[in-house]
Amino acid sequence: MELFTPDFGLVFWMFIAFILLFFVMWKWGWPVIIKNMDERADTIDKGVEYAREAKAHLDSARADAQKFIDEAQRKQAEMLRDAAKMKSELIEEAKREASLEAKKVMDAAKVSIEQSRKEAELQFRDEVSKFSLDIAEKMVRNQLKSDKAQNELVNKLLDEIEKN
Repeated sequence: MELFTPDFGLVFWMFIAFILLFFVMWKWGWPVIIKNMDERADTIDKGVEYAREAKAHLDSARADAQKFIDEAQRKQAEMLRDAAKMKSELIEEAKREASLEAKKVMDAAKVSIEQSRKEAELQFRDEVSKFSLDIAEKMVRNQLKSDKAQNELVNKLLDEIEKN
């Protein structure tokens, strides 16, 4: 039962040991513990501040990245518009050039056809002239077979010349 009801001497020595331990702790232990706890609190505060700065930097980096992405998308859209515009301009230019080339070919064909027609017309005239001369020659020979017909023709031509 001595554990539940200690003697006065035991209580006295326990009190003295507690006071000595309290004094040693108060003099050398608590300052070290308090200093370590303050350092730990400062480290935690610095870590929290560092985390806040890192979060701010991360948010700033995200905003910058989003800005770059938006700028890249804007430039991409602009490039696509320019490419579509250039494509339509190239198509229009090709159509104009094809139209001009077709017109040149058509004009050249018209000139060629006109030249061929004129050559054919000249050839036709030459042939008609030859046939006409051949026919006239045959007719004149038939009419001028006799000397009397030849003399009449010569006199008639001389009379016409004299009138003029």
